[in-house]
Amino acid sequence: MSFTLPELPYDKAALEPYISAKTLDFHYDKHHKGYLTKLNELVENTDYKNMEIDEVITEVHGDSSKVPIFNNAAQVWNHTFYWNSMKKNGGGKPEEGSLLAKKVKDDIGGFDKFYEEFSNNGIGQFGSGWVWLVLEKGKLKITKTPNADLPLTHGQVPLLTMDVWEHAYYLDCQNRRVDYIKVFLDHLINWDFAEENLKNNT
Repeated sequence: MSFTLPELPYDKAALEPYISAKTLDFHYDKHHKGYLTKLNELVENTDYKNMEIDEVITEVHGDSSKVPIFNNAAQVWNHTFYWNSMKKNGGGKPEEGSLLAKKVKDDIGGFDKFYEEFSNNGIGQFGSGWVWLVLEKGKLKITKTPNADLPLTHGQVPLLTMDVWEHAYYLDCQNRRVDYIKVFLDHLINWDFAEENLKNNT
């Protein structure tokens, strides 16, 4: 058994004009697939190849001899989660009356506060990494992680994520991460996915 590349939840052109099909060609077919190929090479002839990928991540985390396995497994997981964190005609506020909308208000201080904090985490992440909306001890929290790190290693439940590695936006926005973050929040964020993850963990 080896890990396989999950299909994108939409056509590569579905997120245009905000994220181009060309970006997804590189991001999905080169970067995501590359992490997967390397992971399968690293776990060949080990017990890890028969585990679920989240089990591999938590099993090898903190083991200095297993850093390459962690990095590639986490990046495969992160990217799969990221694709689902976006959708065609996404963005804007969570649905009024939804559990998520209520918790954004109660735990974060409202949508405007969420927007500001999520944006600032993306802008403030030096180098490569991820911005997350997570559930921690029953409350929503916005956090960021460097490189391949992810909420699974911090006792948090991820609800949605935004990739701020430069390859996520360079072909469309060049080095303008601020523009990419605005596009993600205004036009792409998949609140339905976050709501489903929240309901499954409350």
